[in-house]
Amino acid sequence: MKNILVIGSTGQIGSELTKLLRNQYGNNHVVAGYIPGAEPTGELKDGGPSAIVDVTNQQMIADVSQKFQIDTIYNLAALLSVVAESKPKLAWKIGIDGLWNILEVAREQHCAVFTPSSIGSFGPNTPHNLTPQDTIQRPKTIYGITKVTTELLSDYYFQKYGVDTRSVRFPGVISYVTPPGGGTTDYAVDIYYYAVRGEKFVCPIQAGTKMDMIYMPDALKAAIMLMEANPDKLVHRNAFNIASMSFDPEMIYAAIKQHKPGFEMVYEVDSLKQCIADSWPDMMDDSCAREEWQWNPTYNLESMTTDMLEKLAIKLAK
Repeated sequence: MKNILVIGSTGQIGSELTKLLRNQYGNNHVVAGYIPGAEPTGELKDGGPSAIVDVTNQQMIADVSQKFQIDTIYNLAALLSVVAESKPKLAWKIGIDGLWNILEVAREQHCAVFTPSSIGSFGPNTPHNLTPQDTIQRPKTIYGITKVTTELLSDYYFQKYGVDTRSVRFPGVISYVTPPGGGTTDYAVDIYYYAVRGEKFVCPIQAGTKMDMIYMPDALKAAIMLMEANPDKLVHRNAFNIASMSFDPEMIYAAIKQHKPGFEMVYEVDSLKQCIADSWPDMMDDSCAREEWQWNPTYNLESMTTDMLEKLAIKLAK
């Protein structure tokens, strides 16, 4: 039976991943790692063990891993793209220095490590349509730079020390559970909240700007599938392109209008978010993930929109 540590368990992805892992492996086998000020609450707190885990403190990671006999670490500690641009030094400290600490603990205690990368790891010179698995990665943001570095550092620890490192490049992640927290693709979450509340939505991303997106259930599915995949089948490791859907603001607006005919959207473009979005792929080629560990998403724009609107209506009515 696996013993899993989720670092960043109270974040957008971590909060849902922790619960899903507990359902799959048993409550007592999944530790919710958090930092002071971001303590688990409710089901996340009551559903299993938790511990303070600061990625900048290697000894703390080692102590928690040893205490709970951890063999798999999901490292979700990072600043999102827009926040990282305003705090580049902190973005590096958490994203890279923190990963180094985790990898050292993993090397010493023989743990597998999942550290997500992102579409942000690509840059303006990367092919935007059907972005290949292996291609030029020259991002212009500190967020992207840290993501490329996590891929290289994770590969290094696998090749030099045999640490079982694995990763996916997440598209923009859409969820009704945890509000967005400073990402370029956050508009694709916010728009559903406005639609359910019957409010006009002011879109910060220009019409025609396509970006890869993924619904949270598929994002969680990808992370777990990859960590359960037969290592002998993996040609790549850090990090796999995964794709689910690609759309621009007009397309998601049209999908919502099918359910909410009176919904209105106007544009007020955020120059920083638009600059970042323009440097990212329109759609990634995820054929390697499909071939090497049978990746296959469940949701498309239409089915996600139906589910998001239904779930948010219930959530916002409480």
